[in-house]
Amino acid sequence: MTHLWTGQAFLAATGGRPVGQMPAGIGGISIDTRTLQPGDAFFAIKGETLDGHDYATAAVKAGAGVLVVAEAKLPALGRLTAPMIVVPDVLTALEKTGAAARERSRAKIIAVTGSAGKTSTKEALRHVLSAVGKVHASDKSFNNHWGVPLTLARLPQDCDYAVFEIGMNHPGEIRPLAKLVRPDIAVVTLIAAAHLGHFSGLDEIAEAKAEIFEGLEPGGVALLNRDDSRFKLLAKLARARGVEKIVSFGENARADIRLLACKLHAESSTISVRIGAEELAATVGVPGRHMVQNALAVLGASYLAGADLAAITAALADLKAESGRGRRHLLHHPEGDIVLIDESYNANPASMRAAIALLDATPVQGEGRRIAVLGDMLELGAHSAKLHTALADVLGETSTDLVFLAGPEMKALAGALPEKYRAEYRAGAEELKPVLIEALKPGDTVMVKSSKGIGFSKLVDALITKFPAASGQSTPA
Repeated sequence: MTHLWTGQAFLAATGGRPVGQMPAGIGGISIDTRTLQPGDAFFAIKGETLDGHDYATAAVKAGAGVLVVAEAKLPALGRLTAPMIVVPDVLTALEKTGAAARERSRAKIIAVTGSAGKTSTKEALRHVLSAVGKVHASDKSFNNHWGVPLTLARLPQDCDYAVFEIGMNHPGEIRPLAKLVRPDIAVVTLIAAAHLGHFSGLDEIAEAKAEIFEGLEPGGVALLNRDDSRFKLLAKLARARGVEKIVSFGENARADIRLLACKLHAESSTISVRIGAEELAATVGVPGRHMVQNALAVLGASYLAGADLAAITAALADLKAESGRGRRHLLHHPEGDIVLIDESYNANPASMRAAIALLDATPVQGEGRRIAVLGDMLELGAHSAKLHTALADVLGETSTDLVFLAGPEMKALAGALPEKYRAEYRAGAEELKPVLIEALKPGDTVMVKSSKGIGFSKLVDALITKFPAASGQSTPA
């Protein structure tokens, strides 16, 4: 068995003191007893609502090889016979372990941030780089103060590439994470009105995202979206932080990774891209113009990491949308099929526009209709009503037939929509569910989009349960 860490190396990395006999090796790192595997080290992190120390017994029963616990909690764990590493603070010990993993790694390290497209870009990088080497990447959206050090601590020593997603809700949150990751390549996908309630405007969001440059390794590269209205500001902020190499991607004529041509299809896109003197043709296996922009970032980061672009380009064709981020399901109605586009994981004005455009570009069957099911975009503060109302103009530019809305913030949009949409508004997802299910007809294409906290994933689950997927499959995109 290959260990992630030897017992002694792991002990040294945490900076703690051992209690009991340390195992010969550690198979993995866990903070959740529900997913812990035998031989893993369990970090008993104390969160806002739960304390990992309360689950120490469950960790031992699940087969944890060693527990990392706080000194102050040790007396309460006296009956446990499992090996332990005792530290002043468990989260700090996890950060130290992550730092040790970064120090021993020789992988090309890519860090991704931005207001939209972070997770999709990270997952696309995981996918394409797997075609040319061993890749480690963040699980799900593990992009915060515990997710990033956890991902680092899990970094195998023999990886060729590692991809980290770094997120934030407030200024100052990216800086320590970027300094922990120490990327060779820092990608900023887009600056948009996400978490705007915590900022004075988009410039301040850009300044917070630019904290990622402070962690760049000497000689590291900032990879920026040339089509973003905040490109010049981001480039200025990067240079102010000592970044000498700035590379751009986009449709802009001055982009280094330049989109020359793009054709959007129902379930994919075909693109032509110039990188330096080379012109590449590629198929992006997921639909949507926003996914094309993500693909440009992926090609740029892969190029800068020294990967074989022919293999990377080929791998783009096999890209699949993630759950809650554009994954499609072909549902079976007694009289025909329904296409469901699941965008239920998150929402801000930029990603909402992209999802509505994706719905507009998706064909319907027979007399089917395009149906937008939209929930609140959270954390927009005083700008919320205006930004929700503005979606009326976005929808007005499309061939959307029906609109279903839920959530207190979406009430503003409900009042602004023209009568032609016959909009249905309900207070929440549960109230909207029976109305939506009753309205669906064969041939319809329905897109579900909201911030995660609104619970629209339950609508997706309800539709899949009510209309089981045709042939038991999701559609390729």
